[in-house]
Order: sequence, then structure tokens, then C-alpha cells
Amino acid sequence: MKKSDRSAGRLKKLGAALALGLAASLALSACAADDPLAQQAAVGDNKNYIAGDGSVTEYAASDRGEPLAITGTQYDGTVVDSEEWAGQVTVVNFWYAACAPCREEAPDLVALHDEYASAGTEFYGVNIRDTQRTAEAFERSFEIPYPSLDDQDGGVLLAMTSYVPPQAVPTTLVIDKEGRVSARILGLADKSTLAALIDAALAE
Repeated sequence: MKKSDRSAGRLKKLGAALALGLAASLALSACAADDPLAQQAAVGDNKNYIAGDGSVTEYAASDRGEPLAITGTQYDGTVVDSEEWAGQVTVVNFWYAACAPCREEAPDLVALHDEYASAGTEFYGVNIRDTQRTAEAFERSFEIPYPSLDDQDGGVLLAMTSYVPPQAVPTTLVIDKEGRVSARILGLADKSTLAALIDAALAE
């Protein structure tokens, strides 16, 4: 299938999903199937965490305002500046290890990272709660290939409060080529919906 056909198909799926209020929860992947916290997320009772409902917000290009201005530090000490994201599409996922839907969506985020790497799309996590040891254990368990920022001090989250409610974790943002938020998913990210949002940003 040509890439343009694939993108068009995903955009159609996104429209249908939004129109019908597509549920955000999918069957657990093999990687998460035996994870009690991931199973807890599938139950949907929000026990021990507060999360969004999977709702999707798309921002028209004319309504996106100024590019993001955030900096953060990865667990290996590397400093990340959002100014470096200009010219590429970037996906930013806010998470922490004990967050049940974070664990459920992790395999899908890994798959999407691998799928879109060739298109130059970058993925970053923002860990809002964990120590380095806990965060890295999660990353090993789910074989996360992209880096996360250590945000225990809340600096990145504070800079993003216009888009990320403090208690709505996970939240996933798609950043356009100008460094502006083009879309947001509050709560567990549906894989096909997030793929369509990435495709839309890449097509701009």
C-alpha cells in the first residue's frame, strides 16, 4: 500500500473514531497481558490513579499560537530543548511507572515509535513521579526505545499546563513541525488514533 493511501485511510479512521466517540481502551498486547496494573486500566475503574477518558483534541493550525518553550533533562543527563524539535513531528507522552493505563499503552507507543522513526518523528516520555531506578526498570520491562525526561520537580509539566492537566496521566501530545501542539489525547492513547494524528501532522 502506498504511504499516501495509508495516511488517507488513517485520517478517515480518525474522523470515524471521533464521530462515534471511540473508546480509548484496547485489548492488552502480549507484552502487557500479564501486567496486573495494565489489566486494572482495562477494567476502567481508575483505581489508584486519575486519568483522562481518552478524549482527543485537535488544534487548527491557526489556533496553535507560539511554539513550545520547554527544557528538560534525560536520566543520562542529556538536556533537551523544544527548540530542537523544529522541522520534525514530535510525540510527547507524560507517564509514570505505577500508572495503569501508562503500562497498557506502552507497547503501542513502542510500535508507533518504530513505525515512524523512518519519517523522522521523535518520541519523548516525560516522567512526572519516578526515581531514575524506577523509570529505567519500566523502560527495560517494556523495551522503551526512546528517552524520557526526569520531571520529578514538575518543571516540564508546569510549562505544559495549558495542555496537560496535572492529574491527567497519561497524556500524549503531537507537536507539529513548527514546535506547536497540534493534537492531544487525555488518557490512554488508542494506537490507530494516535497514528492518524501523527500522519496529519506529517502531512502539513
